[in-house]
Amino acid sequence: MSLEVKGTLVRKLEPVSGESKNGRWEKQEFVIETDDQYPKKICMDVWGDKVSMLSAVAEGDRLTVSINLESREYNNRWYTNVRAWRIVKDADEGEAPLPPPDAPPPDITEAEDDLPF
Repeated sequence: MSLEVKGTLVRKLEPVSGESKNGRWEKQEFVIETDDQYPKKICMDVWGDKVSMLSAVAEGDRLTVSINLESREYNNRWYTNVRAWRIVKDADEGEAPLPPPDAPPPDITEAEDDLPF
């Protein structure tokens, strides 16, 4: 399952790393706030080489994040992770081109006005 979430980067947490039987690992969590009518804050994580994606964005940036939801069971309890696999910084709205100006109204002079009043 792959989903997309749009929002503003609220916070980047410190990277965490360690060693397991499969080798060295690294992860970093971050929080974005959605732009919904009732905004929600969502904590997401990135693992391995994807941690470097977070260095290209700053708090306050508008992002589009592609995520996978993953759940696992441990001691008869379920835990869900929101794992990001792509982070794209949205273009600033101020950079969008302005629409062309409306055409000026035609110049009507009294000579062209043939109305009886």
